[in-house]
Amino acid sequence: MIRNPFFLTITPEMTQHDPFALSSDLISELLTGMRLRGVQYRRIQTGSEFGMAFKPRPGHAYFHYLAVGSAVLKTGDGALHPLSAGDVVFMPHGMAHQLLSEPGHTAQDIDDFAVAPLGEAVSGVDTCPSRDTIPGAILFYGCMAFDLGGMQSLGKLMPETMVADAKGERYPGLLPVMDSMKREICSGRIGFAGILARLAEVAAAMIVRGWVECGCENASGIAAALREPRLARAILALHRHPGRNWTVAELAAESHISRSVFAARFQSMIGVSPLRYVTELRMQLATQWLSDSKISIENVAFRLGYTSQAAFSRAYKRITGQSPGVSR
Repeated sequence: MIRNPFFLTITPEMTQHDPFALSSDLISELLTGMRLRGVQYRRIQTGSEFGMAFKPRPGHAYFHYLAVGSAVLKTGDGALHPLSAGDVVFMPHGMAHQLLSEPGHTAQDIDDFAVAPLGEAVSGVDTCPSRDTIPGAILFYGCMAFDLGGMQSLGKLMPETMVADAKGERYPGLLPVMDSMKREICSGRIGFAGILARLAEVAAAMIVRGWVECGCENASGIAAALREPRLARAILALHRHPGRNWTVAELAAESHISRSVFAARFQSMIGVSPLRYVTELRMQLATQWLSDSKISIENVAFRLGYTSQAAFSRAYKRITGQSPGVSR
């Protein structure tokens, strides 16, 4: 069977016969920096026939939880993927897609449906005709800015679509998270929008972790480094201490291999030199920190090891193409 690199259904069998050599600490470090911001949720109740279209949203992620019923996910390439109750869909690149009652059903843009506000950042969509006494499907949908922080290089390798069965053995903790999200949306208790944002981050982190545990579909770059314990040690040190004035020799010492072997292996596996990776990591973290208006540009520069704001600003513009002030 040929796997579609843009679609991943995570199952228990995927890791039973091919153990994945992971650095748990590195994965934890990477997931810690993941943030979902500006989350907008909708509780959608449908009739027996439905079709909803979702526009491409670069820099955002789509999140669907099918609580009741069944549906068909149609991705941008025309591929059809059946969904059943308990399935969770995570689309880290915000690609265009449709959710249909059956293949071939016409789809209406989700933004064209009438909505009923349910509270802060949450609304309800009811497309269930009055003649249908039982909803065809009930699902929860979210769209949010997807900030990967130091995970940017890993995020680029993620498939367009990840599907996980919240009721399956592979994710024993995912179903309680999804049930908690459902209860928060339906109860409308004070502060529930903030709770939903945190729960969405946990669910997304679980799904991303599942993708990593499945071998990242044998992806290259930092995903390959996760399978290489020696490189993983050096990358973990970088992520824990991004402001340190690292040298290639010091990073090689973290990996317990010679400087020349480390530099060659890092370049071959990651695709950039070790010091270039350090600079890009710093700028990814800087972009994330600058989005918090409470942190000054000077403080960001200091935390990342720059001796002056001017030096940091030059490095930031060289890597990102814009000045730090524009990213605020």
